[in-house]
Amino acid sequence: MYVCMCHAVTEDQVKQAIDGGANSPRQIAQGCKAGTDCGSCVRRIQAMLGEHGARPCPTARLAAKLGLADPEVNLPAVAESSVRRAA
Repeated sequence: MYVCMCHAVTEDQVKQAIDGGANSPRQIAQGCKAGTDCGSCVRRIQAMLGEHGARPCPTARLAAKLGLADPEVNLPAVAESSVRRAA
């Protein structure tokens, strides 16, 4: 089954990259270019990484937003003055 239609990358190719040591979507992209065009395959790549024990999300902030990590532990404190508010 195709993971990335833009570059004709299959699940097997992504699994081979993971087995070869890739542990982030960026590392997968360096090998086979999956996720470098429209980006619609990145979530599937992240899921495949998670299934194979790699970190499924590229940042702690995104992981926390998706409920995959404890934001109290993984996110740096943000000063109230540095938070911009919409006018």
